[in-house]
Amino acid sequence: MDIPHHMGIVITKKARIGCNLSLKQNTTVGNKQGLKEDDFIIIGNNVDIGANTCIIGSITIGDNVTIGAMSFVNKSIPANSIYITKKTSEVIPVINHKKWD
Repeated sequence: MDIPHHMGIVITKKARIGCNLSLKQNTTVGNKQGLKEDDFIIIGNNVDIGANTCIIGSITIGDNVTIGAMSFVNKSIPANSIYITKKTSEVIPVINHKKWD
């Protein structure tokens, strides 16, 4: 396991992790409350997880997967895949802005 920036990493005891995992800072690998005793997060071999990623639930991440930074993962990812969470940014102009006294 390679953890180049170890700050803020949380890994549940119900995770099964393969060989050659690369895990970046501020990443959570956790369960949802109420999972059955035999529910696990399974992470395959040669997986690269970007910074600020949240992996939650009883899911399987296949071998040779790259997960982009700031991703939210709550469903299984097949082997040989790249996973990203698409985000949008929007600037909303303020109309009739009033000053505070």
